[in-house]
Amino acid sequence: MQSILSLLYLALELYSFALIIYIFMSWFPGARESSFGVFLAKICEPYLEPFRKIIPPIGMLDISPIVAIFVLYFARVFGLPVLFSWF
Repeated sequence: MQSILSLLYLALELYSFALIIYIFMSWFPGARESSFGVFLAKICEPYLEPFRKIIPPIGMLDISPIVAIFVLYFARVFGLPVLFSWF
């Protein structure tokens, strides 16, 4: 059971890094149109879309990815240990 918990923890951490990279790619023109940017868009946009629907941008600043990363962090730090304490 511990190995499954470690694997899920690592997967959530890697996904958080993928989100951060995807967000920073918006600062560089044409980065999201590269093959790596398209790949990240395919894995990150389905997760970010619900947050963007709920949290509107503040002027030119979109804070929904920050909230999405915090949700992943809390799921990793608090959700996984609670989930696996039941087993």
